[in-house]
Amino acid sequence: MKYIESFREGEKVAGVYLCKSKASAVTKNGKPYESVILQDKTGTVDAKIWDPNSLGIEEFDVLDYVDIVADVIVFNSVTQLNVKRIRKVSEGEYDPKDYLPVSEKNIDEMFAELAKYIASVKNKYLNTLLNRFFIEDNAFAEKFKIHSAAKSVHHGFMGGLLEHTLSVVKFCDFYTTMYPMLNRDLLITAAMLHDIGKVEEIESFPVNDYTDDGNLLGHIVLGSEKAGRVADSIEGFPKQLRSQLQHCILAHHGELEYGSPKKPALMEAVALNYADNTDAKLETMKELFAGANTQDNSQWIGYNRLFESNLRRTVW
Repeated sequence: MKYIESFREGEKVAGVYLCKSKASAVTKNGKPYESVILQDKTGTVDAKIWDPNSLGIEEFDVLDYVDIVADVIVFNSVTQLNVKRIRKVSEGEYDPKDYLPVSEKNIDEMFAELAKYIASVKNKYLNTLLNRFFIEDNAFAEKFKIHSAAKSVHHGFMGGLLEHTLSVVKFCDFYTTMYPMLNRDLLITAAMLHDIGKVEEIESFPVNDYTDDGNLLGHIVLGSEKAGRVADSIEGFPKQLRSQLQHCILAHHGELEYGSPKKPALMEAVALNYADNTDAKLETMKELFAGANTQDNSQWIGYNRLFESNLRRTVW
């Protein structure tokens, strides 16, 4: 099979891919078509079936593995597939590990590094809280290690939540060396816990889509509540420390319009917001550049709504 990241305009591709989503639609002229998102471990691609009733188009559903024949096109600087044939395949015709995107970094090594940061937290209550999550709760730890950090946008792959969390922790640790006024124990703890709600907000792979609680409550509220419940289970956990930690989690998106129920009021909350935003934005750009097709040796990849800018690769 040819991996999605290597698709190039003008090619004809054939192989088995995971159907991530499927929707029926109608053109402006009233002609029905199917819009499908196909996935392998290198990413996803939008595929169109312009004549769902044509010869060679067989029945399939979401989360089925499908064998396709398609032409690769580029529309609005985004790679798409024009599907000519498609059929559902049976077990034994594919290897699942080829279809689930995974972090390029070693998951066990990242988790071991995270554990070292836990050991560096001196406050006994915060240290106990982190150990309750990542060391003592094996079920949570295993789920956290392989979970994605998003449905899309950034770190939307297995191990993505761990990779993103570790990066945010590292940024925050650096901030404390530059600004000693920051409460390191509080900031490191908040960095580790800021996205724990995502294990409840997003289904595990291969679904990797929002749960009911994810849609109704969101990971910020879910994470704050989860941290609060575990803190309450620790005898003597200071109420003010609990509130400060929850505030950091609640405010880590920085602005109300970005989903934070509160705007940062603590220096640690401000630092966490910038660390989270830095890693999310730079990883997003990394993924955009990796998946973009450019023509005529141009380094421009086109306008992006998230950045509200026409983006360009740096020339070295």
